[in-house]
Amino acid sequence: MFYKREDSGYMMPVEGVRLKTLVHGEKTHLCEFRINKGSLVPKHSHPHEQTGYLVSGRVKFILEDEEFEAGPGDSWCLHGDIVHAAEILEDSVMVEIFSPVREDYL
Repeated sequence: MFYKREDSGYMMPVEGVRLKTLVHGEKTHLCEFRINKGSLVPKHSHPHEQTGYLVSGRVKFILEDEEFEAGPGDSWCLHGDIVHAAEILEDSVMVEIFSPVREDYL
């Protein structure tokens, strides 16, 4: 599967959070997120491992016992089933890989 960049095709799972599937295979799923400053991704968990890279902006990740403030060039990996949330401190763009594929994002 190949993907050519385009500005359409985003869904909004949470107010201020736009996401788009870029490509996926049998086991991995690559998404782009464009998130507005001041948005909050509420506490949630899912069975998918989540690996990400912050292209631009600033995001504070909140886990049960840890916080991490990410800036451009920072990355993360969250194990499946971990409860997490995020505060968006600046308009941000990130790419994330989920494994297995997130059917709810297709």
